[in-house]
Amino acid sequence: MSTVLVVDDKEMMRDSVASSLTRAGFEVATAERAEVAIEQIAHRRPDVVLTDLKMPGVTGLELLEQIRSIDDELPVVLMTAFGTIETAVHAMRLGAFDYITKPFEGDELVITIKRAVQHGRVVRENALLRLGAAPGSCASGPAGSAGLDRLIGRSGAMARVRQQVQAVAGSQGTVLISGESGSGKEVVARAIHEASTRAGRPFLAVNCAALSESLLESELFGHERGAFTGADKTRKGRFELADGGTLLLDEVSEVSPQVQAKLLRVLQERAFERVGSSVTIGVDVRVLATSNRDLPQAVAEGSFRQDLFFRLNVLPIQVPALRERLDDVPVLARHFIASLCERERCGEIEIEPGAMQLLGGYRWPGNVRELQNVCERAVVLMAAKARAGEPGARVLTRAMVEPWLLPGGGGAGGQAAPPPARSPAASAIEAKPLYLAGGDIRPLEEVEREAIVDALRRFNGHRQKTASALGIGVRTLGLKLRKWKEMQLVEASL
Repeated sequence: MSTVLVVDDKEMMRDSVASSLTRAGFEVATAERAEVAIEQIAHRRPDVVLTDLKMPGVTGLELLEQIRSIDDELPVVLMTAFGTIETAVHAMRLGAFDYITKPFEGDELVITIKRAVQHGRVVRENALLRLGAAPGSCASGPAGSAGLDRLIGRSGAMARVRQQVQAVAGSQGTVLISGESGSGKEVVARAIHEASTRAGRPFLAVNCAALSESLLESELFGHERGAFTGADKTRKGRFELADGGTLLLDEVSEVSPQVQAKLLRVLQERAFERVGSSVTIGVDVRVLATSNRDLPQAVAEGSFRQDLFFRLNVLPIQVPALRERLDDVPVLARHFIASLCERERCGEIEIEPGAMQLLGGYRWPGNVRELQNVCERAVVLMAAKARAGEPGARVLTRAMVEPWLLPGGGGAGGQAAPPPARSPAASAIEAKPLYLAGGDIRPLEEVEREAIVDALRRFNGHRQKTASALGIGVRTLGLKLRKWKEMQLVEASL
């Protein structure tokens, strides 16, 4: 049900307009003056504002200008008994959606408001589509099993995750989803949203590890025009755009202390200010968060606020690593290959038993994401072979898959691959502690740099896997590499 805020200083007119709109199926709020209207808009955003032009104190045109400073996309319709072309043109230049005169003719009022609601919905959906979010892709309704279809697997571990998702979906509480990188935390978050009463509203995600502090703050809370260099127009943040829906804070452990404080406030009060603004904006957003780090340990170390952790950890869900549910590998592999074959339009591809045995015995350090990458590589290469008419291009073999799996990642039967042979000299060097060189103690940063560069090379430059293996965040890894590159202490290609 769309909400209309009616602003008029005359009680009889407010009640008459409110009654007409209520009969037409709208939810109506009223305000007797502009100051009250501004408070209501900041606290809970309506879909349309219908305001009288002639009011004592702040006029309808002045109210329109104030609304534009808060939300330049909120449709505003002006009404007056003193309609002139000049006033109408001026109102439209200020950003009014439409202008109607009293008394209204027939269904003119209802038709105008319906057009304004539709316009606001289109503008909002376009903004969501630019962010890659689906604006209400699922029908709203009571919590159900719609999102559970995303959780693929028949293992006991996945059955427990499905039970937890079903249990928390109907709640409005904040959920903290923990698990290793690539284990499917975002998939669990989307399942929670799609099984909830917010399923028909936006689902937005922010990768907290991929943005600097200033960019993340602007991305979450928006900014005013001129708030910083390059802010040439007012921009809504993800909290505003997700109003009524769900916001996922991906890798929340990488958020800076300053942004942690703002997150704590919005979780406590459901309100915030855009960067460069003093206007408080209220929102109705359910927050989900993911982390591949040990947040209690981060709290103990002082890098993460304890009060924010308690606010996030209301409903915890632990996503198991793929090596803890190897029974799910065949099901996942077939699912990925079938989906990718449909995408590539290459017909069906089978997996020979030897290849499936290899996949089922591998330890998957990169978790489900690594399995999906292996499947995608297989489908793309085999589709190309099929188009070229090569024989055997419809069966994924063990020989094809084996070179793609990381040495020491588990191998067939779950046993680690043997390490490559090393010279006695190399073994002697490795036997010494990293912090010693020629009997002298080396600087800690040098040891850290050497360990990070070595890990990056082992993972072929894959930052997410490197950060996960070292127990640090991707953002922390990126900042260290950037500093060392500027000092020319590491290769520019890293």
